[in-house]
Amino acid sequence: MTAAIEMPHVEECVVAACAYNHTGDCHAFAITIGSSDHAHCHTFVELPVRAGVADLTAQVGACQRADCRHNEQLECHAPAIRVGPDNDLADCMTYAER
Repeated sequence: MTAAIEMPHVEECVVAACAYNHTGDCHAFAITIGSSDHAHCHTFVELPVRAGVADLTAQVGACQRADCRHNEQLECHAPAIRVGPDNDLADCMTYAER
């Protein structure tokens, strides 16, 4: 059996077009952050329906931005993150280059 660790929560998401965003909060089970050129939220999906689990606040499941100061072995260690518009539709606004 593996021990689960507490993952950082998505404290706020201001990308209203995302199906997982209900009222400024994310209801995906977990999100993935990162690509080679910026801290994109790969869980972003633009659909006319609301998705996810209503009683759940999303956590950061994986972060591919090894150059972020919050990233240790591709796991996010920030206390919480914010998602918002930046280079494209949804990026991690907590990303900070080392």
